[in-house]
Amino acid sequence: MQRMINFFKDVAREMKKVSWPSRKELVNYTVIVLATVAFFTVFFAVVDLGISELIRLVFE
Repeated sequence: MQRMINFFKDVAREMKKVSWPSRKELVNYTVIVLATVAFFTVFFAVVDLGISELIRLVFE
């Protein structure tokens, strides 16, 4: 039991050393991630549509 208590004390000590992003940085990173996900969603949707059309043309 003492080992588990020591583990969580060590975790709390290490978490205090972490350099957390500011609110502005966090918002910027979130916008970048969402924009990247949106871009790749559209990109793969277009690629999927193109491949589907090619397969449809080949088999008709």
